[in-house]
Amino acid sequence: MMLAHEDPAIMARAAVLHARAVVFDGLSTCNWSRKIFEEMRAGGVTAVNCASVLWEDLRGGLDNVAQWKRMLEENEDLLRPVKTVADIHAAKAEGRTGISIGWQNTSPIEDRLQDIGLFKELGVNIMQLTYNTQNYSGAGYLELTDSGLTGFGREVVHEMNRVGVLVDLSHVGEKTSFDVVAWSRRPVCISHVLPRALHDVPRNKTDALLRACADRGGIIGISLFAPGLRAGNDASVEDYLDAIAHVIALVGEDHVGLGCDFSLDHARPGPYQVYASRDKGYARSLTEFATAKISKPRGIQRIHDIPNITAAMIRRGWADETILKLLGGNWLRLLEQSWSPMR
Repeated sequence: MMLAHEDPAIMARAAVLHARAVVFDGLSTCNWSRKIFEEMRAGGVTAVNCASVLWEDLRGGLDNVAQWKRMLEENEDLLRPVKTVADIHAAKAEGRTGISIGWQNTSPIEDRLQDIGLFKELGVNIMQLTYNTQNYSGAGYLELTDSGLTGFGREVVHEMNRVGVLVDLSHVGEKTSFDVVAWSRRPVCISHVLPRALHDVPRNKTDALLRACADRGGIIGISLFAPGLRAGNDASVEDYLDAIAHVIALVGEDHVGLGCDFSLDHARPGPYQVYASRDKGYARSLTEFATAKISKPRGIQRIHDIPNITAAMIRRGWADETILKLLGGNWLRLLEQSWSPMR
């Protein structure tokens, strides 16, 4: 969807560049449906880390994989399962969207290290170590006291490294995150985040942590989450690019990507949002996000608007090769490094 004020020449150039790009969304967590899968195609999205698990146990993790198996089969004209970077390139060639299963918590492995490899074989390629509060491995960013990476958490990180599951630190506590960056044998990611230097809220990450992640070869996916942007619900695509530009200035253009954090078609308020905002899904309320009005920035309010990001980058004079890195090239490099088993 072209912005009303946009220069047609810029949009034409953006359309060509966007079609050339491998576009990887570092995380979205929508109420998945064929409508959304069609939007992915309309938005030129090559592949997505589709993260649904928040607080689930082993049974819930298995149910999530089974649900994706069914949706992939029912929508095979639009979707392709992704287990390798080669699958992402194949999705691009076929005009389908690659689906990489992701989790926002390691809760489904419970206390069983061996289950990490089993879920990797089932297509779970990216796991966020903790979601908001404490689990066996460490603390989330809303835990009352950040314990740091636990002894079991060290084993979890190394097992994820070994079998080829990328470690995500997006909702992880600051101390735990620094511990993971130092302990991990492979680069890690912060899949969907915004810089605290531009807007000082707990969910955003400090420059020091963003730099530490990048220094070890990791990727920072920049989020569209309005409460993390300085202008909040009044933000536009330009505010989003300001956040990208800040992180590029901090860590360099090779360590930044998209992490859109679309949560489309979940009712707000509604059962999913309430589940997400309470500790373990039912206990103390952690945030007001279940009931607050939250809008995506103007110009990129739904997935089919993603080409407007490319156009905004062109309007700022960013080089084509830089834009291709930011849209997905950087993610591909990290996934190539992270998804294969360690020898």
